[in-house]
Amino acid sequence: MTAEELKNLDVTKSVDARGTACPGPLLEAKKAIGTIKSGDIMEVLSADEGTRVDIPKWCGKQGHEYLGTIEESGYYKILLRKK
Repeated sequence: MTAEELKNLDVTKSVDARGTACPGPLLEAKKAIGTIKSGDIMEVLSADEGTRVDIPKWCGKQGHEYLGTIEESGYYKILLRKK
């Protein structure tokens, strides 16, 4: 997906983990994924560089669809679809 397509997605759940360091954002994502339905889109906001690698790997292991990452000013917006 392009950055423009990612920005236009209808996000069901937003997890703001910008104040935490690794593994905080991943732990927050793991907790939040249980609160949405299959097919819903979740975004994880993180300033931690490692989260850009951790979330896609976790998606692959859990069967969720990693949609992409948008680099914002000072943080990353990582989008995924729950399977």
